[in-house]
Amino acid sequence: MKKLLWSLTLFGVILIFPVNGVMEYDKMEKFTDFNGTNVYQTENNVKSKAKVTMVGLTLIKNAALRSAVCLDGSPAGYHFHRGSGSGAKNWLVHLEGGGWCSDTESCEYSKRTSHGSSKHMEKKIPFTGILSDKASENPDFYNWNRVKVRYCDGGSFMGDNENKDAKLQFRGKRIWTSVMSDLLSNGMEHAKQGLLSGCSAGGLAAIFQCEDFKSSLMSSTRVKCLSDAGFFVDATDVSGDRSLRQLYTDVIEFQSITNNLPNDCLNRLNPTSCFFPQNLINQVKTPLFILNAAYDSWQIQESLTSKSADPTGSWADCTFNIAKCNETQIMFFQEFRIHMVNLLGGFKEQRKNGVFLNSCFSHCQTESHDTWYSKNSPSVKNKRIAVAVGDWFFERGGAKIIDCAYPCDKTCRNLI
Repeated sequence: MKKLLWSLTLFGVILIFPVNGVMEYDKMEKFTDFNGTNVYQTENNVKSKAKVTMVGLTLIKNAALRSAVCLDGSPAGYHFHRGSGSGAKNWLVHLEGGGWCSDTESCEYSKRTSHGSSKHMEKKIPFTGILSDKASENPDFYNWNRVKVRYCDGGSFMGDNENKDAKLQFRGKRIWTSVMSDLLSNGMEHAKQGLLSGCSAGGLAAIFQCEDFKSSLMSSTRVKCLSDAGFFVDATDVSGDRSLRQLYTDVIEFQSITNNLPNDCLNRLNPTSCFFPQNLINQVKTPLFILNAAYDSWQIQESLTSKSADPTGSWADCTFNIAKCNETQIMFFQEFRIHMVNLLGGFKEQRKNGVFLNSCFSHCQTESHDTWYSKNSPSVKNKRIAVAVGDWFFERGGAKIIDCAYPCDKTCRNLI
């Protein structure tokens, strides 16, 4: 059986690495960045008129002793910008995304990137979108203590094991615990308000770690969690198979993640099912906000219509340019949207939770100024994403927003 190939787009170059799968094909696939957001090098990558704030990388101290290390054994890290004024005792912790690695080859590949080694991480990154320190760009959280935790474990901060033969460290759980310990000792233990957020694989991690984040803070602290583009759906692809289910199975087995999955889910379902948010969100007691594109571009391109699912390439034009989709293809996407909406039904009915599901072909919408709170940001019923999240967090109302089906929304920043 051949391996299912997954790829990552960095700086315009297509880098290919293999991940175990169950379907066969012969040609390489071109996919978008796992993280769904720009990989920043300089200030020039940020499309904002205001001067961007660059925030330095902090490596975890005594990382080796604490096993808080990346895949290659280098210290994990985070970027921290201290709050001020009325936000001095409020904390926003944001988990970076970056896909998953599920076998020796794919994890070896990740070791040569920032998603597997701090040796390749940018020393400074711009804080934009939900991390911006400017009220005009981030009205509700601009003066909070803001942290971006770098993603370098390949397992959504869930692994705690090693592969000595391959010299691989799966220490996502230790990274999470160590970062939290450092932040608590740096003032977060006295937080009045706390928001845990994340994008893509980090958005999934925000769901996994939400209850732990809550329990780490004082009982009087207002604590909520936000998952951006982390609602990965266990859906049938265009071939009738479920490639994402197989990928998750491989990640869990290779990184020995089972014991770190939520017990209340494992009591009902198998480990692979417990890696899908649809089987987790209704059991999260802490208020949770699901932000997602109904036509998530990552899931469309890298799961639903990958070349392993579409070896003849009949979907290729459509998945990279929605204008080239035929009626049958559009109907397939509409059915995927309906499935996603239905999966959020019970979750949406819980008063504490929030939802913003727009009908865009995109992936990750909190980290970019253009999609978070610019004049032309995506909006539903004239409400931009930043406003919806703020309304939910501060309980100002209007936090259950589901867009009409494509092509009604003309505000989207579509990636395809």
